Amino acid sequence: MLILQLIVLQILSWFPHAVERFYSNGVYPVMAKFWRFLLGWIPFSVGDVVYLILIVLLVRWFIKRRQTWKSQWRDNALQLVGFVSVGYLFFNLLWGLNYHRENLGVKLGLQHYGDTADTLAYTDAELMDFTVKLIQKINAQHLEATGNPTRKVVFDESWDQVLQSNAKGYEKLAQKFDFLRYETPSVKASLLSLPLTYMGFSGYLNPFTGEAQSNVLGPRYQLPMIGCHEMAHQLGYASESEANFIGFLAATHHPDAKYRYSGYATALVYCLGQWEVRQPEIYKQLIDQINPGILENYRESREFWQAHETFIEDGFKWFYDNFLKLNQQEGLESYSRFVDLMVHYFKDRPL
Repeated sequence: MLILQLIVLQILSWFPHAVERFYSNGVYPVMAKFWRFLLGWIPFSVGDVVYLILIVLLVRWFIKRRQTWKSQWRDNALQLVGFVSVGYLFFNLLWGLNYHRENLGVKLGLQHYGDTADTLAYTDAELMDFTVKLIQKINAQHLEATGNPTRKVVFDESWDQVLQSNAKGYEKLAQKFDFLRYETPSVKASLLSLPLTYMGFSGYLNPFTGEAQSNVLGPRYQLPMIGCHEMAHQLGYASESEANFIGFLAATHHPDAKYRYSGYATALVYCLGQWEVRQPEIYKQLIDQINPGILENYRESREFWQAHETFIEDGFKWFYDNFLKLNQQEGLESYSRFVDLMVHYFKDRPL
């Protein structure tokens, strides 16, 4: 069954228009709204509880089988593969087929954006033009949010208030793009926030329960963008770059300057990362143009994640990278496509 699933998924990847029509815009939205309606009102993450139970059962199974690994290794291996096969089947039926839908750029009408993300590219001049505009924009948003260019952005709201307020950004965004309308919220703080921190993840979508999970232990100024990113996954956009881009649009359409700041801050990190790799001297020049308070937020985030770096993060990043490659032909590099989408989308639009 597992081999058959992989073959079927490969065939489906050749027909993104059919997946878009019959699954992503057909079956999936109905299932997603049902799960969000069923579980959204529950204050804690049901999906995290399910994962914890499954982990306990898996450990219990290993302990019970520890004496039979040599004598019954074939039966044990088949049971494990069967477990993975059933889980992978439900993963794809409930959400995973969205990996094979049409590219978001096609729906947005971006030029030079074909059926594969590889057709996107930008020049250094285009990246510089966008980065300078982005710095000007985030400086203005930061000043509106703090009233002081040297003060970092601080959220006084609780993590629950922040996550629930994200829907306001999607309400505004839906006036421009109806296909990004978000209804029946189910955005929660993950019960596994501490393990997620050591794994190096700021959030995830539970594909089996439809709940958007946010790691709430990190700097709170990042939380609006994290929540909006996971909400984009709930809308069926599986690609990490596309979820980042939709989350950015939603956050920057929010009526509150602090929430908009969260989106612009994330976008600027990605652009600066490109310059740091391409031309470090230009990177340093760009840093000098950024409000000191913004750099203080960046320092806060950098110190938080550095304090929680372990070999566990490397292992999970390797696993997730290969999982993404299995489903969308590109691994963690897909996050960098976020910059491609922004540069092309705002080429002829005001930021």
